[in-house]
Amino acid sequence: MRLPIIISAAVLLSLGVNLPAMSQTPLETAQHKANNNLNLRRLNFNRGLWDKANISNYRYTFSNSCFCIGEARGPVVIEVRNGQTTSITLDGKPANPQYFEKYKTIPKLFNVIQDAINRKAYSLNVQYNSKFGYPTQINIDYNSQIADEEIYLTIENFQKIK
Repeated sequence: MRLPIIISAAVLLSLGVNLPAMSQTPLETAQHKANNNLNLRRLNFNRGLWDKANISNYRYTFSNSCFCIGEARGPVVIEVRNGQTTSITLDGKPANPQYFEKYKTIPKLFNVIQDAINRKAYSLNVQYNSKFGYPTQINIDYNSQIADEEIYLTIENFQKIK
């Protein structure tokens, strides 16, 4: 008699474990969509500022506060000439460029933001430089129910160079 009850309880328990811990209410879904639209408008506005500034020679310090190896975190100095990355250095020595492929130019940083919007990231917070439009801080949490997949990017010490 107890075996069917035990089996039923086990089945129900296993189904419950596979369900999401939280689901979004219609209000939360609407707020997320509104935030996504706002993030897209802000991205387009700031990308326009960057394009209008027409800066092709620059350098900046980049840091990635990720759950990754130290060498991939930086801070590194990225130098760009004629729109192409010419060097990525960590403490004055060449850094492994593979770790910074997505972040090695300002347009690529805009692409990171666009990707988070396209993927409907759970949380996206971006700070932009008010004069040139480039991002200075990018914080992305793609999924609220997954730990350690967030990224926190910092862009500092931006300089136009000749």
